[in-house]
Amino acid sequence: MRLDKYLKVSRLIKRRTVANEACDAGRVTINDKVAKASQEVKKGDVIEIRFGEKTVRVEVTEIIETTKKENAADMYRYL
Repeated sequence: MRLDKYLKVSRLIKRRTVANEACDAGRVTINDKVAKASQEVKKGDVIEIRFGEKTVRVEVTEIIETTKKENAADMYRYL
């Protein structure tokens, strides 16, 4: 699954366009490497997102094409 779609489906970022912009700005890394929006996400990848002063670091535990809001948090684990 593409990184921008994963961020939207998992609800780490609300909209896919915002996820795209964050990737283009270099604020998203996968396994400590700056990631493009089109990069593939796999189980076990560590995603780090910088929101201004705040940094969110999660590990991908599951990849689901679509999910309900209640189950979105099952797609990742905070580190």
